[in-house]
Amino acid sequence: QLQLVESGGKLVQPGGSLRLSCAASGFILDYGGTGWFRQAPGKEREAILCIESGGAITAYADSVKGRFTVSRDNAKNTMYLQMSSLKPEDTAVYYCAVRQYSYCSPNAPDYQHWGQGTQVTVSS
Repeated sequence: QLQLVESGGKLVQPGGSLRLSCAASGFILDYGGTGWFRQAPGKEREAILCIESGGAITAYADSVKGRFTVSRDNAKNTMYLQMSSLKPEDTAVYYCAVRQYSYCSPNAPDYQHWGQGTQVTVSS
């Protein structure tokens, strides 16, 4: 059974750091483009970063450039989102997703498989 499971979300103070994990089972994660999205209350789901099957990284959200990085451990079949200098506006549910094509897309409907999401709250 194909499954994505995010973990690592929690309450963190502004300026803090956090690493989210996305563990895949039932398929090989690097077969397709794999991305991180987030959705804040009342807002649309937003693409953050994505890794193509070949390893190229695309950053979609200007607000996280220089603060968030994405990586993938193929041996563990897991993708990570490293977040630093967190701000209250980073508060959202964070999702990982994978699409059947090797390249990335900023559009959520282009991804066929999603995790359940993990809540990140940035607050003092």
